[in-house]
Amino acid sequence: MTEIPKKKFAEGMCFYKLFWIFLFGCVFGAYYEQILNMVIHYNYHHEIVWQLRRGVIYGPISPIYGAGAVLLIWVLGRKKRADWQTILYGALLGGGFEYLISFLQETFLGTVSWDYTNEILNINGRTTIPFAIVWGLLALALVKLIYPAISNIVEGMPYKFGKILTNILIALLALDMAISWGALARQIFRHNGYPAVTFVGEFFDKYYPDEVLKKSYTNMKVIEVRR
Repeated sequence: MTEIPKKKFAEGMCFYKLFWIFLFGCVFGAYYEQILNMVIHYNYHHEIVWQLRRGVIYGPISPIYGAGAVLLIWVLGRKKRADWQTILYGALLGGGFEYLISFLQETFLGTVSWDYTNEILNINGRTTIPFAIVWGLLALALVKLIYPAISNIVEGMPYKFGKILTNILIALLALDMAISWGALARQIFRHNGYPAVTFVGEFFDKYYPDEVLKKSYTNMKVIEVRR
């Protein structure tokens, strides 16, 4: 009797597979920023400082890097290219994405989380050519090494277990982002003198005042929007 093959979990470049790429990018990005900041701080001040760098209140998660990883895989991972092409396209995509996120954050939230104005070859202080090259190299590593490894691990999960685990992680991460970004939005209204008029606003004011947000978003500054 022919044995029916077991159904693979997250086969191909599907939503569940891309979520795991997103999660990897989120965690990698958070630790990358923290380690980079530690090295830079030590270089200038000769002391080791471990400062949180993340995009949500709970957990070592940086959704910008997660979204960037998904973008790179979705655009560059579905077709074979020469390494130099992957690096070039990755640099353009990564640098462009970083610029766009900086612009949107400043425009709609009135805050910035990075400013490269004093860096060489910067583009309006939102990204730099050297960092774009880093994005290109990360794209090559992501497409050639990281994605195949994650793909094999994810597809190796038992189908039911993989689906349940992934759905739980999706729900937790969505809740984390909703609370975090809701608190940031309320902070902007608070700074502009708008009192809380609903229980949601009162909740954010009580549990997520500026002092709490500052501990999670250590590098974020509230500024006037550049025109």
